[in-house]
Amino acid sequence: MKYKEIQKDLQSLLKPSRYEHTMGVVETAIHLANRYGCDEKKAKYAALLHDCAKHLSDPEKIEMCRTRQLPITEVEMANPSLLHAKCGAVLASERYGVSDEEILHAIRVHTTGVPNMGLLDLIIFVSDYIEPGRDMAPHLKELRKLADKNLTRTAYLILRDTIEYLNSREEACMDPMTQKAYEYYKTLCGNLIYQ
Repeated sequence: MKYKEIQKDLQSLLKPSRYEHTMGVVETAIHLANRYGCDEKKAKYAALLHDCAKHLSDPEKIEMCRTRQLPITEVEMANPSLLHAKCGAVLASERYGVSDEEILHAIRVHTTGVPNMGLLDLIIFVSDYIEPGRDMAPHLKELRKLADKNLTRTAYLILRDTIEYLNSREEACMDPMTQKAYEYYKTLCGNLIYQ
């Protein structure tokens, strides 16, 4: 499907606030792609499709993973909303005709991050967190500035803030991949402070 067709389809499927967030991620991803020399078209498609499975119910997400033999972790079973990234990659491929593995991987890992993310992975992971419509996360002003200077450090600080937030909430459960990604980037970046 062409970009505009996908955009129109998503506008009809997603809640208005989710669609607005998606377009904010697209805008941010295009900016970062141009800043870091990433393929703008890939960034645009990955950003547009990163939350394409958000409209699915939890049972639908579980069923989609089971029928495609995608593993579901204990944490994902306890919090099926985490499955929207895996399911998003499936929908991007099956519904929207995306075959580029780099785009599909960026969609698949945009929620938890993974160790040693590629450039497109980093762009979507960071864009999802810092897009202009976000206003609740801590350190957004600093992270938005840093994103133009160093994507790796920005991803590390996002992971650190995410883990701090999840650890502060009793009912929150953390995907083990988030911890693995954090440990990887902590080793790479050391103890950074916000500047």
